[in-house]
Amino acid sequence: MSAILSADDLNDFISPGVACIKPIETLPTAPLPKTNPSLETEVILDGQQAQSQNDAGPAQISLTDCLACSGCVTSAEAVLVSLQSHNEVLNMLDAAPALRILGPDAGGRYTVEGLENPAAKLYVGSVSPQARASLAAACGNGVTEQQAGQMIEKLFMSTDGLRGGGRWGNGFTWIVDTNTAREACLVLGSDEVLGAGASSSGQLQPSDKPATPTITSSCPGWVCYAEKTHPYVLPHLSRVKSPQALMGTLFKTTLSRALGISPDRIWHLAIMPCFDKKLEASREELTDTVWAGDGKPGRGVRDVDCVITSKEILMLAESRGVDFFGLSSSAASRQQPLFPDPLIHSFLFSARSRKQPRAAGTSGGNLHYILHDVQSKHPGSQIQTVRGRNADVVDYSIVSASGDVLFKAARFYGFRNIQNLIRRLKPAKASRMPGGKPFGAVKRPAGRSCGPDYTYVEVMACPGGCTNGGGQIKVDDQIIVDRKGFSTKPGPQEQKDWLAEVDEAYFSADEPDSRLDQASDRCPDEVVDGISPSHIRDTLRHWSDITRIGLDRLVYTSYREVISDVGKNQISDTERVVQLAGKIGGGW
Repeated sequence: MSAILSADDLNDFISPGVACIKPIETLPTAPLPKTNPSLETEVILDGQQAQSQNDAGPAQISLTDCLACSGCVTSAEAVLVSLQSHNEVLNMLDAAPALRILGPDAGGRYTVEGLENPAAKLYVGSVSPQARASLAAACGNGVTEQQAGQMIEKLFMSTDGLRGGGRWGNGFTWIVDTNTAREACLVLGSDEVLGAGASSSGQLQPSDKPATPTITSSCPGWVCYAEKTHPYVLPHLSRVKSPQALMGTLFKTTLSRALGISPDRIWHLAIMPCFDKKLEASREELTDTVWAGDGKPGRGVRDVDCVITSKEILMLAESRGVDFFGLSSSAASRQQPLFPDPLIHSFLFSARSRKQPRAAGTSGGNLHYILHDVQSKHPGSQIQTVRGRNADVVDYSIVSASGDVLFKAARFYGFRNIQNLIRRLKPAKASRMPGGKPFGAVKRPAGRSCGPDYTYVEVMACPGGCTNGGGQIKVDDQIIVDRKGFSTKPGPQEQKDWLAEVDEAYFSADEPDSRLDQASDRCPDEVVDGISPSHIRDTLRHWSDITRIGLDRLVYTSYREVISDVGKNQISDTERVVQLAGKIGGGW
């Protein structure tokens, strides 16, 4: 949900349903008091304790259970059942001494110290650029997104941060930038849309290519909404994992194989701009049952163990008595230990925070990259843009030198605008009348039923994109009110100005050192929007080779329709028996 939601924008909010229920096998078994005709199911929030069964208390509900219920469809803020919080981070760090990585030795081998303690973990983290931008804006004084990232690293890795307190003085071994995984997702997404299977150029393709138009799937709020309310959209969703999910799979697979430890000994924290990312981390499609098992979703070891937002970073620091704003933003003391695989280490740490073009937007630049990939294949072509009804709807066309339209795409941000897209994708229903015409789909003036003629659509749940995520620091948060010296509660204009500051920080990254720009060094003649597709593909294949896992299991995911009876009219047992008898021909 929008971080700057106001009363004027309530048509952008999808309210929760009237009921929320957990699968029946986990409900309390204690008999109900005679005075209580029904047992209500309650969502347990962080820090609360459920009542005893003798008191006919409520059932607890987890994020995974929430995904199995379509009783409510909300954006970010509705996921209050989350156990993923800054408190969980602190509890994990205080549970046992962290695993220590020793090496490499003369033979290039690594060893792990502390495995005899079953509670010991290896702590790794990944940070999104949108979260860094939010914290940079909170710091003020011209702090850039890169500098905010260095402050986050010090919080999680140094004795000035988490290592300076707690029971064991634990900290994180690696903190990485999800921009590296994002660039891999951009190449994979473009191959998915434009490629025709494996070719001489090495393009990578999922086994079940999405229907046209292909729609981005990196926004979990949008994916959850589609699964619960509009399953006919699911065949259009991109099969490429989000940067958060891809980074989680990379950590768990590479480290478990290189260090010889089980995936559950690796604890991965993701720092994201959106609460819905907590839901994404809980998906059974993103566990080791897919990449290490039979390829089918299941309740295994999650690729991302915990997600916290930029706002929760400040809460985490405060809980440990650390002044986040007092942490050094200098890169001079930055030290990331060697990753067990040299090529993966180079991929994760060599090219840092490449400057984002403003035309790419604040949500990762999926559409922007594909447009430039198409343009690179058609010399002399031009990208034309047409703004829709508001700034969050934009149509794009690539037009050849002769004036022919080669490619059409669009951007739809915010649920209000998404509604218009999904109505156009809704398939026409066949008429039951003899000779009747199909109905129910959007129709053009000429009368023929059709969906949008786009090849690709970038969809994000939050108006304005990911810098406006529900977990971002808001201008009316007390810490921002104090730092900015507001005498009254900030209003809509201050909220808009604040979001502009976050966007400015997002685009503030320095141009990378050319010596670290591997895309230019390796393949100077094949660079799309500053990224070398062949270098990305080579790195992904190396990842598959060292883990001995098929690339399709590593980089692609799946979706499923979520069906529930919650909120629907319930039939009685007698009616159900009558229906069953009718189906089997028993009669009455």
